[in-house]
Amino acid sequence: MTPRFYAAAGPVYLAALLAADTQLGYAGQLALGALTWIALLCALGPLAPLARAQTLGVVVFATIGEVTGSLVWGVYNYRLHNLPLFIPPAHGVVYLSGLALTRVVPARRLVAAAAIGSIGWGLAGLTVLPRLDVAGAVGVPLLCLFLWRSRARATYAAVFLVVGALELYGTSIGTWHWARTLPGLGIADGNPPSGVASGYVWFDVMALLVAPWLVRTASARRWAPLRRAPAQAS
Repeated sequence: MTPRFYAAAGPVYLAALLAADTQLGYAGQLALGALTWIALLCALGPLAPLARAQTLGVVVFATIGEVTGSLVWGVYNYRLHNLPLFIPPAHGVVYLSGLALTRVVPARRLVAAAAIGSIGWGLAGLTVLPRLDVAGAVGVPLLCLFLWRSRARATYAAVFLVVGALELYGTSIGTWHWARTLPGLGIADGNPPSGVASGYVWFDVMALLVAPWLVRTASARRWAPLRRAPAQAS
């Protein structure tokens, strides 16, 4: 099971990481990247194989999303207009923080907080926030659908809360910023958009789907030599 203290340790580490990034150049980002990979691998140590596979799956799918959304489409940009090396493993830390939060806070409270927070944020982006946020509001119903129907709703809710806090923090200190409109579409977008967590839902959904297959495949390869040995001996 995911250690409970990850619920606090993960966000604290990520907040310190983003703050440090604002003071560093490319070389410093490489050092932060190496440190974050080490931190993630250490965090994976106590976990069951399925949880490890889920986390690494999130890292892979989130990295694909980062390359597409930032470097290719330009929906948002990091401070140095690159993809910092610490971002992929940081996605894994976010996921582990969410998993741990589900062990600390009851599922119903997490889901209620995420639903109320996302809907309120979406409405605020259409009415009172300084930047109009139509794109973000479009993503909110998707998140709410998963919060309503999915068996992993508590995990999605917890990750939304972690992501929402980090998005507000990261954009406020200038680690990254979101474009005013979606490039090529002209749809107004917030900084950060209220529906940003819907993207994380897809990362998590894909990771949860793929992880069992990864574990079965790894297990089969591990036992394959032992299965062949008796056959060869006979």
